[in-house]
Amino acid sequence: MPEPLASEYLSVLNEQQKEAVIHEGSPLLILAGAGSGKTRVITTKIAYLIAEKQVPPQSILAVTFTKKAAKEMQERAVLLEPAASQSWIRTFHSFGAWFLRRYAEEACVDKNFTVYDEDDMTTLVGKAVPALSRQEAARAVHKISLAKDYCLMPDSKNLVQIESSPEFPAIYAAYEKRLRETGNVDFGDLIMRPVQVLEAYPEIQLQMQYRFRVIMVDEYQDSNVAQFKFLQALSGVQNGSDTYVCVVGDDDQSIYRFRGAEVQNILTFQQHFPGTQIIRLEQNYRSTSRILAAADSVVRSNKDRLGKTLRAVRGEGGQPVMVFLPGQDDEAMFCADLIMRAHEKGTPYRDWAVLYRTNAQSLEFETEFLHKKIPYTVVGSLKFYEREEVKDILAFAAFILNPRDEIAFRRIVNKPARGAGPKTQEAVIDAARAAAAEAAGAETGSETAASDAATGSLLQACRDAVAARTGKGGAVPKSVAGLNTFAGIAGELTEFLDGQTQPDVKLSEFISKIAERSGLSEYHAADDEISGTQRTANIQELINSAVLYPCSREGLIAYLDSIELDRTLEKPGDEPDADTVTLITLHNTKGLEFRRVIITGLEEGIFPRQDKSGDDLEEERRLFYVGITRAKDELYITSCGLRRLYGRTEYMHPSRFLAEAAGKDVFKLLGNVPPSFRAGSVGSAGFGTGGAGAGADPLAQKWRRGTRLYHDDYGYGQVMDASFIDGEFVITVAFESGGTKRFLPAYQKNHLVIVKD
Repeated sequence: MPEPLASEYLSVLNEQQKEAVIHEGSPLLILAGAGSGKTRVITTKIAYLIAEKQVPPQSILAVTFTKKAAKEMQERAVLLEPAASQSWIRTFHSFGAWFLRRYAEEACVDKNFTVYDEDDMTTLVGKAVPALSRQEAARAVHKISLAKDYCLMPDSKNLVQIESSPEFPAIYAAYEKRLRETGNVDFGDLIMRPVQVLEAYPEIQLQMQYRFRVIMVDEYQDSNVAQFKFLQALSGVQNGSDTYVCVVGDDDQSIYRFRGAEVQNILTFQQHFPGTQIIRLEQNYRSTSRILAAADSVVRSNKDRLGKTLRAVRGEGGQPVMVFLPGQDDEAMFCADLIMRAHEKGTPYRDWAVLYRTNAQSLEFETEFLHKKIPYTVVGSLKFYEREEVKDILAFAAFILNPRDEIAFRRIVNKPARGAGPKTQEAVIDAARAAAAEAAGAETGSETAASDAATGSLLQACRDAVAARTGKGGAVPKSVAGLNTFAGIAGELTEFLDGQTQPDVKLSEFISKIAERSGLSEYHAADDEISGTQRTANIQELINSAVLYPCSREGLIAYLDSIELDRTLEKPGDEPDADTVTLITLHNTKGLEFRRVIITGLEEGIFPRQDKSGDDLEEERRLFYVGITRAKDELYITSCGLRRLYGRTEYMHPSRFLAEAAGKDVFKLLGNVPPSFRAGSVGSAGFGTGGAGAGADPLAQKWRRGTRLYHDDYGYGQVMDASFIDGEFVITVAFESGGTKRFLPAYQKNHLVIVKD
């Protein structure tokens, strides 16, 4: 098969793409907007350099951040130019590993080193500094990794910016000494140590410059300080090297600061690489022009950006919709109904993606989608009830309800660690089983019947083990002390649940007490601090979900039953390309695209987060921009007036991002439109304020208080309240099957049927 001519593969490029491909000489920054075809430009440039400029393929180094991206880049380049198979197309870290093995002696590592992950690092920190607990060691590991992202060593003056604790430099130094003794490296070393070698050995730096005449970096906005220094040292730009440097990225999509990414790397690229030319890729092949206008209206409020204007190839498209809803239940129902109506008209479920700021927000959508039988896939995280922290607390609740629950007991008795290891657990379980067997063989009588409730109780077996050992005198073993602590916590929680007599006390208080008294809240908060897993937010969301149940054994049974029903509706093992709605955090959408996107939770304190300001706030705004630019055909954005937070219902304010984006008819406004948006806003669908005109409103006439109705999912019910909330008519329905729900009849008329006597 003949190789393609340059004229053939250049002819499919637009003018800006072609300019970027044929550029040569000075450093180049390709500012590639979302959906602008940057991968095509990179791969075509590699092929062009080899075929037309006779650049030896092995002298081209192209680095990116994921194996998937590197593999795709390699495959596409080879299709254009087979010799590109000899080019170095790798991830940053795989290239760093190659470098360290090549210069192992200079780097003071064993050439056969292994790379320690975070768990290995935590163990090593614990060995190096035995006084630290496992959690303290894990916190130190997080800080050490961050320090290495900034190329900071234990004696670096700027280390205080990473961790101000006076003990940290000594911990870091002790860990480094122990790590060097092993000859191994950690993940941060794969970038930091090559930088140190290149800076300490000028002859090695020259070798690299002779070997790699072209260096290209993809997704440059995601690079950290260590990776920036690596690029500088490899290219030798400070020494007047003629190595050709080309980086590709989008400052408006820099959203990984929590991982060490530094947006200033791309913003100041011209300063560090003199003579840089900037080429902007602004032709967008993904979204319609109205969606791009919405994205631009958001990100233009940022001050730290190089600036660009995306132009849609696919035409104008429909107007994005901004929907203001009464509460989070209504938000979930709105999304479900929107998706179901589209599906009834032939739209596949896979066309839809529901985006949110934190993993915890998936719960409402998962629950509603299960009830509506809408298939879904949670991307980038476990489904809510499969998350470790959620399962831990539910296991404790299940154990309080049934102290014979062996599975729950095994999960929680030694979490957090109390010294009650596997041998101790087996002894307790064996004792409980023996007690159950003995009771089963005894005759039933008035005295034995009263004790049957404790038969086989693991909680009682814990107490018996403690009593048997403490009666002997002397020091109490750690395992027995751990059982005593656990039994005390379980007993206290049991008394709290059984002692409630006030009807206004909700089950959320009990779930909250489990989280606090068990130590699980503190245990998982420590993991949050280390890896940003949002486990604390998930625990809080679990507490919120229990606010609808009374604090009693009956309430707890109903609550756990409802969860089990939700979980049994799930269909495990769905194929990745199955026809399912995608539930996904905004961070995890990077690099993806969907025909129809719903971005949810646009309220102050949710998105943006409460603690964001300055540079962090600008990154939140970029995150919103990334979410918007995932949409190809349709875009919906939701904001709630009420949300359950911290075990109570809170009034929410619309996100400041919505006000920034709502001008110039960018969005069609629907729902409970706040007065500040109504004034001067076009396309608000004519929603009125308060209850004005309610008497004449056809919805209010139809859905009066006391009206009996039938709902497909919840059965028969009665309207208990009907009112206008900021112009939107809302009904509250009490169902015969138990529980109440709120509906917006204007949008849900297909699912609500009035029952006439």
